[in-house]
Amino acid sequence: MRKWAQFPLKEGDISRQAHADFPEQAIYERETGRSGFFGPASHFHHTHAPTGWSNWEGALKPRLFNFNDIGEDKSNSPWQVPNLLHNAHCKMRTWRLEQSMDFLVRNADGDELLFIHEGSAELFCDYGHLSLRDGDYVVIPRSTCWRLEISAPIFVLLIEATNDSYQLPEKGLVGNHAIFDPAMLDTPKIDDAFKAQYSEQETQVHVKRHGQVSVITYPFNPLDAIGWHGDLAVMRINWRDIRPLMSHRYHLPPSAHTTFVASRFVVCTFVPRPIESDPGALKVPFYHNNDDYDEVLFYHAGDFFSRDNIERGMVTFHPAGFTHGPHPKAFQAGREYRKKFTDEVAVMLDTRDALEMGAAAVATENPDYVNSWKTKPAETK
Repeated sequence: MRKWAQFPLKEGDISRQAHADFPEQAIYERETGRSGFFGPASHFHHTHAPTGWSNWEGALKPRLFNFNDIGEDKSNSPWQVPNLLHNAHCKMRTWRLEQSMDFLVRNADGDELLFIHEGSAELFCDYGHLSLRDGDYVVIPRSTCWRLEISAPIFVLLIEATNDSYQLPEKGLVGNHAIFDPAMLDTPKIDDAFKAQYSEQETQVHVKRHGQVSVITYPFNPLDAIGWHGDLAVMRINWRDIRPLMSHRYHLPPSAHTTFVASRFVVCTFVPRPIESDPGALKVPFYHNNDDYDEVLFYHAGDFFSRDNIERGMVTFHPAGFTHGPHPKAFQAGREYRKKFTDEVAVMLDTRDALEMGAAAVATENPDYVNSWKTKPAETK
């Protein structure tokens, strides 16, 4: 048994409340904490922006990728696209599919999370039939057989929970029905569309295990269930079904927007919401040292208020080890309360273990991104 040594202390000029009512002479608050936003933390009040560097050298740095330009993600199989960001517990990939699949796939390495960035499709799987559209999350349990019939070409963000499963977050004080009610989760149906695909035609199943693909051939279509019962299934929810937690007086941490949880990472969803209105409340994400987690944001739609020059389909990657925070223009806009409402939809991946970058992702990197926080050195007299 062990526990953190916790003894709240105060030193110097401070705000008694985190993320609000900063000392006028030090408007830049920096949170340093452990275990994401759940462990012990301290808040520093700085006279300069913690991201106001004038130069940066070395491999550790904030990175920006344009996943619209991944050329190797066009394939008829999700197992043929490269890992873009990955570690032993998590694999992030993109997949573009223009034609319907004529075979089934099965991931024996872990649960698969599909986020439909663009397009629409019909999902057929062991559990039945489900229609998919842009903005859908689809959790596919490990070793489920499935395929897609394309209605409009799709661009999918894939996040694999390697040797793991997806679960829902504990919602604590707000209760089980906050953020989204579990009743909003859709599951596949054995409907007329599913029954219409029953077939005695030879069918292949492409199984991924330990990153390698094996092909199993059946003299019939294995998606032939006439019914099922239990509490394990494919499930879907759209970001439009999410009702975010909000406070007009306090900027909530990213953990308040958690959608799915695995053992070594979480997936959060940022959706449109009112911006904090209390005069003393911080109105942009706070500067923070998230020293135990790597942070990834996939930008789906809207105007991304804490970052400059970000377009849909782009991805920011902020590894652990330095201060993360808003761009200077965004911070100033928050100070002036220019926007009253956020208009962004983004998928965040926070991993407890360091992520590696795949070659296909690195090929799309914008090397000037690290300079977008750059501060000019003060002139000497």
